[in-house]
Amino acid sequence: MNIPHSSAKTILPPKLFDQLKISEQSSEPAYLQLKRQIDALIDNGVLETGHNLPSERVLAEALSVSRTTVKRCYDELRNSQRLSTHGRGGTIVQSPSRVNPTLGKLKGFTEEMREQGKVASSRVLEYGIVSERTIACIFKRPSAAIFLHIIRLRLADNVPMTREVAWYDLSAVPDLEKWDTSGSIYTFLQDTCGIPLVYAEQTIEAVISNEKEAEVFGFDKPEPCLLLKRHSYSASGQLIEYVEGTFRGDAYVYKLKLR
Repeated sequence: MNIPHSSAKTILPPKLFDQLKISEQSSEPAYLQLKRQIDALIDNGVLETGHNLPSERVLAEALSVSRTTVKRCYDELRNSQRLSTHGRGGTIVQSPSRVNPTLGKLKGFTEEMREQGKVASSRVLEYGIVSERTIACIFKRPSAAIFLHIIRLRLADNVPMTREVAWYDLSAVPDLEKWDTSGSIYTFLQDTCGIPLVYAEQTIEAVISNEKEAEVFGFDKPEPCLLLKRHSYSASGQLIEYVEGTFRGDAYVYKLKLR
């Protein structure tokens, strides 16, 4: 998110410093205490997107901590997409813009983000051909059946949105082994394999992020997320894909049209 200097909100009033406290008795490092408190102020709406934070020097002096402490805190917040730096514009609060895709149509993450006016990208975390008894049961395959297993971090405008764990039945779609993980796998299934996915069954649950999800989302503690489990089928009714996607709760809202 690029916010011009002229549109940034004024620097924090001194009274807001009263909400930031560093405890010397705490075993938690000072920079993490500060990061946790600023995170909470952003989540609670006290610090809004576009708010211009104090410089490292000013905040360090106000809290009687070293400038290194503030710098490390700001660096952590930038890494988790909570702050951005704009040269002379200073350090500015940013929050992941919420997306609200509409339920009711089977589509991949790439198409979903395109409809939201965002650029989708992926980072492959794990990839392999596996044989798992539990997954074979889901697909109603023999225990020795093999599946393409892929774990991806899906991003929108370079902001991590979901950690997606997926399995694909290679007995039904052997050509899927040729997929190089670039682009939409739904497009590859349709255009290269000749097997479009035509419908799916999906559930949505409220969950708390686990350690791996918190790490890729940049959370420093467990946070609310949405867990989507989807079974996707071909036109013949064969299960081709099983996906468990954990979406960050601060940036993802599903919209459902009822008639």
